[in-house]
Amino acid sequence: MRRIFLFITFILQIAVGAQTLSTQLSDQTLALGEVGELRISISNVGGKGVNAAPRNELLPFHFEIVSDSVQLTPNLYTRNIKFQIFEEGTFNIPELEFKVGGRLVKSVPYTITVINTAKKGDEINDIMNNRSVSLGLAEYWQLYKGYILAALALIALIIAILYLRKYGRVRKDSPKTMTNETLRDLDKLRKKNYINNGEVRSFYVELIDISRRFLAQRYGFPARELLTDDLIDYMHKQDKISEENERLIADVFIRGDLAKFAKAAPEKIQMESDLKEIRDFVKRAYKDIELENLRKDV
Repeated sequence: MRRIFLFITFILQIAVGAQTLSTQLSDQTLALGEVGELRISISNVGGKGVNAAPRNELLPFHFEIVSDSVQLTPNLYTRNIKFQIFEEGTFNIPELEFKVGGRLVKSVPYTITVINTAKKGDEINDIMNNRSVSLGLAEYWQLYKGYILAALALIALIIAILYLRKYGRVRKDSPKTMTNETLRDLDKLRKKNYINNGEVRSFYVELIDISRRFLAQRYGFPARELLTDDLIDYMHKQDKISEENERLIADVFIRGDLAKFAKAAPEKIQMESDLKEIRDFVKRAYKDIELENLRKDV
């Protein structure tokens, strides 16, 4: 008998301490845009946290939330949501889930009908009569200046693009571009300080490689495929550069081959001179191109 009494007491304690969820809907029939209200209460919270969907996200997407307020006391949780619906039809509020501590409680679902209370043929009265206003140039400018300025900007952009395409584009294979790239490569070679460090072979390997690349790009010589003797003979037969430049290139290339393969060691003064001579040759080659273009124009 005592065990039965204890069991009944235990059940009553659970019932008394259990959370009770109640909901109240202001009206299940609303006019378009009319504000409805849903009130949710959970009693016997007992200081436990209540987890639910974030504010303004509890109801389905058809419901435009006007306000969503939450109040929580040690023993009572209330949530008051005001909403509007701007479409005619029937809309459902499903079961809403709330987690109190480790226990899940759900609300009852609702169905809301939204109607259009405006009647066909209803007269709509203006607050005041329409009035005609005359617009001057200043008023038209204020109205349409954004469109005008945008059109002018678009025209200016098109003109700039056409100009750059015709006059401003520099081809990567243009003589000026090739010359500038080669001069930059020669400056980089100087900054590597091979000359002061006595790294003769490394210096001449890069110097001759830069020179061969320039000869191939500028004159169309197969400078990167031919051996030094064959290249000198080829340049002489092509007759595209002066004899002075041929001798200069031949001297530097032969000296470079000796440094690379015969372990010759030219002095620093000679290395500085070779670098300067190749740089001057590159500059002269660009001037020769300008003179050729002038002759063609004439």
